[in-house]
This record gives sequence, structure tokens and C-alpha cells, in this order.
Amino acid sequence: MQADAALRRSPGLRACGRLQKQHFSSASLPPVRMIHSLFLINASGDIFLEKHWKSVVSRSVCDYFFEAQERASEPENVPPVIPTPHHYLISVLRHRIYFVAVIQSEVPPLFVIEFLHRVVDTFQDYFGVCTEAAIKDNVVVVYELLEEMLDNGFPLATESNILKELIKPPTILRTMVNTITGSTNVGEQLPTGQLSVVPWRRTGVKYTNNEAYFDVVEEIDAIIDKSGSTITAEIQGVIDACVKLTGMPDLTLSFMNPRLLDDVSFHPCVRFKRWEAERILSFIPPDGNFRLLSYHVSSQNLVAIPVYVKHNITFREGSSQGRFDLTLGPKQTMGKVVESVLVSSQLPRGVLNVNLNPSQGTYTFDPVTKLLSWDVGKINPQKLPSLKGTMSLQAGASKPDENPTFNIQFKIQQMAISGLKVNRLDMYGEKYKPFKGIKYMTKAGKFQVRT
Repeated sequence: MQADAALRRSPGLRACGRLQKQHFSSASLPPVRMIHSLFLINASGDIFLEKHWKSVVSRSVCDYFFEAQERASEPENVPPVIPTPHHYLISVLRHRIYFVAVIQSEVPPLFVIEFLHRVVDTFQDYFGVCTEAAIKDNVVVVYELLEEMLDNGFPLATESNILKELIKPPTILRTMVNTITGSTNVGEQLPTGQLSVVPWRRTGVKYTNNEAYFDVVEEIDAIIDKSGSTITAEIQGVIDACVKLTGMPDLTLSFMNPRLLDDVSFHPCVRFKRWEAERILSFIPPDGNFRLLSYHVSSQNLVAIPVYVKHNITFREGSSQGRFDLTLGPKQTMGKVVESVLVSSQLPRGVLNVNLNPSQGTYTFDPVTKLLSWDVGKINPQKLPSLKGTMSLQAGASKPDENPTFNIQFKIQQMAISGLKVNRLDMYGEKYKPFKGIKYMTKAGKFQVRT
């Protein structure tokens, strides 16, 4: 019952809670506090901030996390849930910082992970960036935020609008005044939205220019084999909103092809029943910037691959030379330009140096780490970029066991690779006409081409 009450009073986690309840009954949720302690660990493995609710948990509990970190091949491969004899450690990695929550009893992990992501987003919203330096510079505000966001181990105020009324964002002037007077950033009045039926939106909002902008951003993860066939491909998409509207507007957003969205996570402002019935997003928006929804497309027949790679990487047995030939081209981009292209690869250890000639852009090669990086820029379909040349190998060394794998980064403006398109945006409840805009972007996530 306590956990259900926490879901009701914690608007920022209701969407996650809806997902959790498919797998966990109320009886299975813990009757004690959810998060006991929080540790922030940097890339060097140093604990630079800790926060405890009620009793203090020793830092030694993080030794289990450090052991898992040593076993992981990559920083992001640390298991998100680590059981210990007396606790569970649940972590997320954002901006090269591990946020590690300590749990004393079984809790739905997604519930905690969602909260940790919300903490990171709040820090980023308050300080502009979420780095170790920014957190240390604003450590007082950080502790004030954590105190408000979590009440006795349960999420309480997680919406940015509410938090900014409770705790004023730091400015140079406010910091100077606080230093001189000894005051804090904590507000004197209870947030107006906290008492309303729409807790994510404050009352009395007024703007001279009323505008609502939506960004559809899709990230494509793919693995392409050496023949050009797709092994795996999926899309992680989000719709980010910037809404600055007077009063209490009620918005509806419809799509040309809403059936693409079958694995969706919503902001709690979205009326879920109407989405299930009509596939229309109906909501009273928070004021300012927020993430309206995130979605996942994993069906490979719906995932178009926007870039192709022609490659010829060869090593001859007993030879001190290897051949390198790489060409990039656009595919299924509907005429949109592929830009900000960056190709990187870890070459075999036997490669001493490279002598390459790029048709465009610049390349770098580190003979110590064997990392090759080619900054391509834009892809011109009329003149495809290529990188050709030779690789110098250790004399007498055996032929490398396998060819290198290439990681590709790119962006495509004004295109959603899944084909998702917004049909229309309507506003009810207010009489003015707002400015409205929709922007699309596709970018590479983990996009890998094997040779």
C-alpha cells in the first residue's frame, strides 16, 4: 500500500509504475523504504558524493560494485542490478558518472532506474551539465534537491516545475547573496502545482509569445555484417517538447502512422486510456521543457539502414603491408543529407602505422592505442567519401586473426528513420492561437559495421 501511495503522489514515476504493475502485484512491493542510500562514483572509481536517508550505509558496500566494474569489458556493461548479502545495488551510467542506489529489500528495479535517470535530468536542468565538477560546485543545491525528490526512500517531487518553485536554480548573484547572508535556495512557499490535480504544471502561467515545439529524435542501433546484411537493428526514439503557453491549455497530438509506436513510455501528463482507445496523445503539458514520450522500434523490417559501407581490408600472410579501402554512401534517406559523419575503428595490434588518403575530411591514427578516426563531415551522393591506403605491419608477425570493426556516427536532419510523422497538433481550453512547430532528427547510436 505504501508503494502504491508513493506512485500516486509521485507524478514523475507513474508511467514507470504502470509498467511495473504488469509484473509486480501490490502485495509483492516492499513495505519499507525504497532507496536507502545513493552513491555517486566517477570514472576513476572514486566516491565523490553520498546521500543517506535515515541511517548511514558504509561505503564498503560499493566494493561489490567495483568488483562487477572490473569484470565488465566496457563501462556501460556493468550489470544494472547487483545483489549483495544484505543489499541490492542498482545503478545507471550517465555522463561518465555511476549513480548507485542501495536497496535493503526487493524493489522493482525499473522503478529505481527511472528515478535515478530523473535525478540526472534534474541536475542537468539545474546546472546546465551533469558533471562531477558541476555537482561539487553546487553541492548544497544537490543535497537540497535529493531531500525534496525522495521522502523516506520514496520519490516525492520529481517534476522540474515543482522543484524550481521549491528550490531556486543557482545563479551567480543568488550564490553571492546566499554566501553573504547565510540563506539557502529553498523557497518559502509551497508550490502551487503540488496542491492541484495537475501537479506537473504550476498555476498562473503567462507568456507574451505562446509557442509549442516538439522534437522527434530517433537513435538507430545496428550491426551490419561484412556482406552488408543487417544482423540486428532497432530504433530508440523520443519526443521532446518545449511548451510555453499561457493558462491551462489542453493539447492533442495525432500521428499519421501511430501503429509504429507499440513499445512506449509516457510522461504522466498523457491520458493513457485515450491513447489505448484512439492512438491520440491527449495531455495538459508541463510548463517549459519535458520529454513527452519515449519509444522503441525493434522489428527489423521497420528499421531502414540510412548508410552503407563498401570495404576492402586485407592482410597477406608473411607480408608487412595491408590494404585499406573504405567508402561510405547514403541509403534510404529520402533525399536528406547525412552529416556529422565520424568513423572510428580499433585496428589489430600488429598494425604499426597507416598511410591513408581521404577524399574528404581528415583522419587520425594513434599507434599506441591503434585507434583510427576519420572525420568525414557531410556525405555528398554525387561524390562519395573514401579512405584508401596501406597499413604497415610488424615484420614477421602472423596475419591478424580478424578484420577490424567500424563504429559510425552520423546525423540526418528533418527525418525520422522509422517513418513516424506527426499529423496535427490541436489546443483546447484557451482562445489564443499559439506558434507550433515539429522537428525531426535521426542519429546513430551503436552503429557497427563488421569487415
